[in-house]
Amino acid sequence: SRAPDRRERLLALLERTGPDRLVVLGDLMHSIGDPGGAERGELEVLFESVSDDLAVTVVKGNHDGRIETWLADSDDIGAAITVVPGDGVVLGDIGVCHGHTWPSRAVLESEVVCLGHEHPCVRLEDEVGGSRVERAWLRGRLDPGPFRDRPEYEGVAWLEGADEAPPRVVVVPAFNDLVGGTWINVAGQSFLSPFLPAGLAAGEAYLLDGTRLGPYESV
Repeated sequence: SRAPDRRERLLALLERTGPDRLVVLGDLMHSIGDPGGAERGELEVLFESVSDDLAVTVVKGNHDGRIETWLADSDDIGAAITVVPGDGVVLGDIGVCHGHTWPSRAVLESEVVCLGHEHPCVRLEDEVGGSRVERAWLRGRLDPGPFRDRPEYEGVAWLEGADEAPPRVVVVPAFNDLVGGTWINVAGQSFLSPFLPAGLAAGEAYLLDGTRLGPYESV
């Protein structure tokens, strides 16, 4: 599973950037229910390695069905972690959600919306016909289309034609390089989120190192 490699990569990022909060955008676990055996041990070691001074927020993903139960049984780490529903929460001016369901109204009213679940990737071809798949960031603004007629969003200013720009959106690539994802620049690929791709306006793809690839559909 290469869990030690991922743990060291995360700890190195935390040391370099010095954040005051770590946000996990869902699917912390592979198991749908309680993690067992090796996976539980890997997660316990991961959270025990994170500084006690660092707030940790876990947005509940579709693979995190019983994460609260597991954390409640793990006295050493459970108290330091906040689990929020998959439709998300607002942290400052940033709304975070998993992406497998419709975001909460509060998330849609934030300045920036960050979500996981999709694991965006791009398929890149070279001049001799070879190809490779790279994880990618997907960025743009939310398109009102799929949100406007949903009753739970009635009165949201940017959906009502007000002179207010829609939130920026960032679809975050998977941290685990072993998981699959949506090939966002390959015709016929279905997105996993119920509001993508219709809910993304003028989306652009970026490689992990920040290289801008341009409009994701034409990469």
